[in-house]
Formats: sequence, structure tokens, C-alpha cells
Amino acid sequence: MRKFESNVQYIKYMVNKELVKRFLSNTLTNTLESLNDISETLIPGPKPMTRCCIYKERHIIQERAKLTMEPLKGDNVIQILPEACDECPIDRFVVTEACRGCLGHKCHENCPKDAIIIMNQRAYIDQNKCIECGRCKAVCPFNAISEVQRPCIRSCAINAISMDENRKAHIDDTKCVSCGACVYNCPFGAIVDKSYVLDIMKLIKDSENNTKYKVYAVVAPAISSQFTDVKIEQVIAGIEKIGFYHAVEAALGADIVSYHEAHEFAETVDERKWMTTSCCPAFVNYIKKQYPDLMSHVSGTVSPMVAIARIIKSTDPDAKVVFVGPCTAKKMEIKMEDIKDAVEYTMTFEELQAIFDAMEINLKECDEVALDNASYYGRIFARSGGVTDAVTQVIKLEGIEADFKPTKCDGLAECVKTLKVASLGKLPFNFIEGMACKGGCIGGAASLSHGPKDLGQVDKYGKLSKEENSLDAIRVFDLKSIDLERHYEKND
Repeated sequence: MRKFESNVQYIKYMVNKELVKRFLSNTLTNTLESLNDISETLIPGPKPMTRCCIYKERHIIQERAKLTMEPLKGDNVIQILPEACDECPIDRFVVTEACRGCLGHKCHENCPKDAIIIMNQRAYIDQNKCIECGRCKAVCPFNAISEVQRPCIRSCAINAISMDENRKAHIDDTKCVSCGACVYNCPFGAIVDKSYVLDIMKLIKDSENNTKYKVYAVVAPAISSQFTDVKIEQVIAGIEKIGFYHAVEAALGADIVSYHEAHEFAETVDERKWMTTSCCPAFVNYIKKQYPDLMSHVSGTVSPMVAIARIIKSTDPDAKVVFVGPCTAKKMEIKMEDIKDAVEYTMTFEELQAIFDAMEINLKECDEVALDNASYYGRIFARSGGVTDAVTQVIKLEGIEADFKPTKCDGLAECVKTLKVASLGKLPFNFIEGMACKGGCIGGAASLSHGPKDLGQVDKYGKLSKEENSLDAIRVFDLKSIDLERHYEKND
């Protein structure tokens, strides 16, 4: 059995696996009796796995199962499970032994709530009054005030998470870009991404073995870093064993995007002055929410997922498409008004592993299935810097005369800094590659593995390609007949 990175990841896997097993055996119902049975099966007792008691663990399992079985409440696919939140009883700011009891008392003078008490020539913080503004820490000449943040808050580079009146995590949906960093970093699994595994299994089942309509899996190139104990061709075979008609590389879409984006840059950079990539939905969503005036600088090219999905549907209008990748933000992207025709559902690598095991698909025993032939450049879209490299090679191959000065933002924190500079009109570059996840897509929140070897695995996978470049990979497609443009105004 696969070794998971944490108990949180393992519990998510257990729930999805059990739900799929029951769906396949026609024993799954959304009733209290069924939920109780699921939770008791996964948490048999008498001792709890990680919590204080089996009853709390079982209740959390039930809530997880309900989130998968029931329609999404609200628009955000990132949700809080209040029952699982530890309410992290952390005092963010604390005066340490380094306090010298100085005469300046800048901490006291700068506190807007009089939460700093000077007693016996030393400062103390009244946590009942403290609003965690951080002014005391900023002015302390001895750096004697320590700061400890909750993992969910610390992981969010855009300050979309706070505590509610009960000290439970709260997501500000007007800020959240669904990157999933909080999902990955919450040590109690209290923040979750909506799973559509049951919808996907039903989509496949209702296709009646792909006779009523064909169900295609579009597989993200980051998969090369996930199932490293088998060949990628065996993973593709396993995906098709689930019931998909065919598994197609999203990297082919990346080859299309790099070609389209290179020409878009050349044609518009003089007017725009600078342009950003558009393949990362969390990055685009951040610009839309925080810097709406900069949306004119965002590439109007669709993401690789949408590009290849539209290629599929141009040849098979009745086709249904499921995206398989490491990204939670893709679950939001497919809901966007201007591209919601392209992809029916998205599934994460975590969920894919659960389906494999629920169906008892042993990848090591699978025959190898040939991959669609994306280029090396399409496949390295999975890592930071990959998009820049891909666009650069198209510019060279096409003989495009453009002053291409790119920069890559590796992670949302770097995106935030670069866009702030851009908003001030001081950007020294004219092309921004924005990736919300550290390392690129291989660092996606719903990856099975976040190890340091992932980068090498992507490059190794890319070098298996038989096509030398993106132009060779896409030569068989009639791109003029495919809508590769985003229409952001329709998303308002």
C-alpha cells in the first residue's frame, strides 16, 4: 500500500476509497444510517486513530463523506470542516525572556488596545485585549516579542484566512483563490477541497462503457512525479481501466498554449507593455480579485486543460472530459462562465489513488499504454519556469522579433510581490510567469508527493517525448477552428 505523507492525507484517501467502493457495489446512500456505517467501518475502535475519542473521529468522517455526496454549499470549492478544526489555542504575540524592561515602553505606547502591561520592569500582553495587530513586535528594540501563527493563516499568502469568534478558521471567499495551500498545511485536516469522485464515477457508469458518450481523462504532466514506482505508461493504462475511453496528455494543450501565447505576446506587448501567463487559475484569480485594473495584462489564452479539452470536443462533440491533476484551483476554473463548456469535472491525484485502490487496480500489473506525443516543452509546464522555457522556444522557432524579458514567480508569495511592483508601474520585465504553488504544478496542494525529487521526474518525463518541440507536437491540429481565447468579462 502507498505510504502517505500524513494522517490527514490518509484519512482523505480512506473516505474517498470507501465512498467509491460503496458506489460501485450500489450500497451507497446519503442517509444517517449509511454515514454511521461508513464512519464505523473506517474508525472501528475501540481506540481512536489521532483524536481524543472515536466518536469525534467518526463525526468528522461523516462530515467529510457528506461534503462529497452533497451539492456544494456556496461557490468556493475550499471549505472549512468546523468539527475538525482544533481552534488552535495559540497566542500569536508573546513577550519572551529577551525583554529588558526598557524605559522607552514603545510596545505599550504603540498598542491601540492598551493590551501591553508593564509589571516588575517587564512587558506582558493581555491576550484578552490583544487584536494581533503586531505593532508591539514592530517597535520592540530588542526583538523580544515572538510571533507564532496558526498553520492555516501562515500558509495563506493573500491573507484570506482568519479566526472567527470561536477561534475556528474562517475563509474570506472574496479573497480566496482556491490554491489549496491551507488544505495541504492544516495539520488537522479541517480545511478541505470539494471532491467530485462520485460525480465522475457516475459519469463513467452512465456512459454505458463509453457507448452513449465517451469519457476522456485529460492528465496533467505533473503526474510524472506522483507514481514513480511504475512507468507512466502503466499509470495511463490504470486510468483507462477505471472506465475512461482514453487518457490524453494535458501537455499537448500546453504545447498549443505556448504557441498561442508566444504570438499573443509579440502582437500585444507594445500596447500592453507587459503580459502575464494564464495557465494557473489561482494566479489569474488573484489578479482579478486584488488587481482588477491589471486584468488587461493577463494573457487571453486558455489554459492547457481547456485547450486540449476543446480539441477533444471538436472531434467528438458528445465527449465528456475529466481533468486529472494536483490542483484544487482547477475545480474552480471549470466553473468560469466563458470556459465551463470545456471540462465536466476535475479529479486530484489524491482522489485518483483512492479510485485505483477501490477498484483494486494494481498499476504494476497494468500493460503499458502509449502516450499522446506532447513535446518536452509541453510536459515541463508542470514545473516553475516551464512556461517561460516553452514560450521562449516558440519565439525562437517562429523567428518572432520581440524583446522577451521574462520573470518567473515561484509560489503565490512571489506573485504578490511582483504584481505589487507591476501595479506601481516599476516592473523591469515584460512577461510574468505566475505559479501559485511553490515549484509549480508539481507542488500542487492535492499532489500525493511533494518531495524534492519531483522536479527531476518532470524533466525526465519530458525527455521521453519523441517530438523535438511544441511546433512538431501540434502540427496535426487545425488551431484556427478552436476557440483558444479567454473572455474574462463574462466571469464578472
